[in-house]
Amino acid sequence: MNILSKAAVLAVPGAFALSGPLMAQSIDQTVNELFASSTGWFVNFIFSPFPGTSFPWIVAWLVVAATIFTIYFGLIQFRAFPHSISLVKGDYSDPNDAGEVSHFQALATALSGTVGLGNIAGVAVAVGIGGPGATFWMVLAGLMGMASKFTECTLGVKYRNEYPDGTVSGGPMYYMTKGFAARGLPGGKFMAVLFSIFCILGALGGGNMFQANQAHAQLTNVLGDYPGWITGVIFAGVVFAVIIGGLKSIASVTEKVVPFMGVLYVLTALVIILLNFDKIGWAFGQIFDGAFTGLGVAGGMVGALIQGFKRAAFSNEAGVGSAAIAHSAVRTKEPITEGFVSLLEPFIDTVVICTMTALVIIITGQLVSDPETGLYVLNEAGSAIQTVDGNSGVALTSAAFSSSFGWFKYILAIAVILFAFSTMISWSYYGLKAWTFLFGEGKTTELVFKVIFCLFVIVGAAASLGPVIDFSDAAIFAMAVVNIVALYFLMPIVKGELNSYMARLKIGEIKKYQ
Repeated sequence: MNILSKAAVLAVPGAFALSGPLMAQSIDQTVNELFASSTGWFVNFIFSPFPGTSFPWIVAWLVVAATIFTIYFGLIQFRAFPHSISLVKGDYSDPNDAGEVSHFQALATALSGTVGLGNIAGVAVAVGIGGPGATFWMVLAGLMGMASKFTECTLGVKYRNEYPDGTVSGGPMYYMTKGFAARGLPGGKFMAVLFSIFCILGALGGGNMFQANQAHAQLTNVLGDYPGWITGVIFAGVVFAVIIGGLKSIASVTEKVVPFMGVLYVLTALVIILLNFDKIGWAFGQIFDGAFTGLGVAGGMVGALIQGFKRAAFSNEAGVGSAAIAHSAVRTKEPITEGFVSLLEPFIDTVVICTMTALVIIITGQLVSDPETGLYVLNEAGSAIQTVDGNSGVALTSAAFSSSFGWFKYILAIAVILFAFSTMISWSYYGLKAWTFLFGEGKTTELVFKVIFCLFVIVGAAASLGPVIDFSDAAIFAMAVVNIVALYFLMPIVKGELNSYMARLKIGEIKKYQ
């Protein structure tokens, strides 16, 4: 993970102005070495590949689970898609149902936690290494991941805690304890505690510090270099102002920010694709040929498959369990309805937004190919495709969009800031619910976590804490290990909910409210 080093942790006036960056660098280095030596084994374990391959076992864990849920629920992501749209529109919403937010607000909150830098930088990495064919496997994994989201979010609502003041707490830690108890299974409490610990670590790192760090990196790219703590303080202030109001405040912001940033990004991509209309057929040909032949990219077809599956898994977080926390707060008395709504997430995140990024990179000719053979040219190391200006990651996406619109770097900067901001406020809620599960509900307990979270925003923007971010990223995917084990044991309960709901919907017992 490429975390850019920033100038200083604190602004020190006068005589200490010159020593500030050196002191910050020394602190960064100490933290890096401490974390790398003590947690490196955990990071290496979570992201380690199968022997003799470069395919991380954690990606296989997520993809296999998505495949099992897809088969077990009879291709539910395709069968229920139209009904999911109706639910998001509010056609079946009873305002008197328990819960804090609407179906649309729950979807927007969860989407804001997944739609982010992975859609901009991560896709560029996947296409740069695995070629256009990675896009095909990315879309396939995204489609299957819809079934994972359906399973975990249904359980999130079914086993949530509803309190007298109207607030709600839900998510994997609740369905692990209550669901396992309902089925007479042991180990639910232990799994819930483990999941909560991983969730808090992931929220403070990947859902917080990394977002602030990359937002500052993009701002300095546009505005010029300046101390990271300035970005951190501003972000922390805005984030605190939103999250102090609780989930309703978060939902009211995400329901406006997420559609805006998503539409802004997709429309810009569509304009570029239409400007290069004559290349659309060729681009899809590259995607399909690359998916099954590799087109000479690093690792061939297998390399394309690995990169596509990896990007989809890392982008939409299907199976991680994080989204179930946001969806648990929805106003409904039918848990399965939120399962239907949540399956739209991987579709929007991976199938739509990630594919748009990939198409723009391919169509604008950022990947260098041999005019005689038509195969892509690898870089000197042979590890990735050579790009026009040697760009990779977010720089490659920026170059692709800027090739048609020179001013796009400003749009991208806005998108990155909005993506980072929305991801932070969503993950603050995920971390908060894990925190209150461990330490108890209450205003003081919640305030303590919110203050800690905002302090980490400043640290993340100001410092280069590579191993800390790597560890928290690993913690997010460790959540998936615990969560998917629970889903396997509890999926018969979801099947019962599904069959009951569909039977009642068929005979007209479940009616539209508007």
